[in-house]
Amino acid sequence: MILLFVVFGGFLIFGLSENIKGPAIPSMQSEFNLNESQLGILLALNSLGYLLACSFTSILAERIGIKWTGILAFASMILAGIFMYLSKGYPSLTASYFLLYVGNGILEIGLGIMAARIFTKNTGTMMNLSHFFYGLSSIGAPILGASMMGWHLFDGELGWRGMYLMILALSIVPIIPSLFGRFPEEHEQEGEATSFSGLFRDPIAWLIVAVLSFGVVSEMAIGSWLVYYLQHAYEWSLKRSSEMLSLFFLFFTLSRLFVGPITDKIGYTLSTMLFSAFSGACSLAAVFIGEMGAILFAIAGIGIAPIYPTVMALLAKRYKKGVGTAITFTVTLLGIASVIGNLLIGVIIDFVNELFKNELVGLQAGYLFIAAMALLCSVCCVFLYKNLRSSSIGML
Repeated sequence: MILLFVVFGGFLIFGLSENIKGPAIPSMQSEFNLNESQLGILLALNSLGYLLACSFTSILAERIGIKWTGILAFASMILAGIFMYLSKGYPSLTASYFLLYVGNGILEIGLGIMAARIFTKNTGTMMNLSHFFYGLSSIGAPILGASMMGWHLFDGELGWRGMYLMILALSIVPIIPSLFGRFPEEHEQEGEATSFSGLFRDPIAWLIVAVLSFGVVSEMAIGSWLVYYLQHAYEWSLKRSSEMLSLFFLFFTLSRLFVGPITDKIGYTLSTMLFSAFSGACSLAAVFIGEMGAILFAIAGIGIAPIYPTVMALLAKRYKKGVGTAITFTVTLLGIASVIGNLLIGVIIDFVNELFKNELVGLQAGYLFIAAMALLCSVCCVFLYKNLRSSSIGML
């Protein structure tokens, strides 16, 4: 039970830290006078911190253990909140965010390894349930963040600085049970151990990377850019825009709660193919319909939600001996894709703005890119399904 509390609690904190940035970004932009490209660079450097953490977390977990790896992740997130509160300009803000995402990267890999070792049966269901807690905290994160920014404490508004400080301070909660928990070691499995050199030569491993990268870039971009899009394209208030993002996470969370058994029944690759296509279609329709179709931005969460946990379940089943290595390989390359993806969205918006002298068209182009990522995820699943089938591998 202690172990489950750490896993589920870890994902709750992770969801909060990731998704309060939606309402905070417009305030940061205003305070530091940032353009869209600078916002894209900020988010890209955040992903770089995440990528750096992913590249060494598996080795770190082998040397100091999963227990202390998780504690280190939570502690670094608390420090990031302190540094963010004290930031005086764009460089210090970027450095603070970088540290936060280093902590997030260590935490995600650690939780992924832990979950893969614990959930050996009904893996798709249990992986989706674990990530359900990420979505659960994400539902209220945008509204909570926007509300806390307006709180009046000590004769002034809390603002985005104080909001981040208070939210990230909650990371101390999972540290306490971590100190008392007994964490699992990797059990010996039959077959050849997974190695990085073997993964580099495995076409299926690269297809899994492509599927996860396109899907997660789309998912993370919605969390980062939806509030901004609604505010600037439709002139919605911060409160109304944040409510739509929370609705997205409501659909996102309910999807992870209920679709896990479906992924175990129809197969991990096929279910990812169908769900990612649904998400991309919803986002495309929302852009073309306009403000009246804004609800489709939220409904897209149903399709994008199962992608990450379902791919993690696939990794746990395919690479039983060395799942930590497989997760590190996959998520590290995912981090590279996230850096490029976040940077491209800001650049695309700026470029199309300049080309057509129309802010709305630029925003639409950026969000169409987000939709395209989900559709490419589905396309890659087709090739992955064929490769798994030809390899006579059961977890299609």
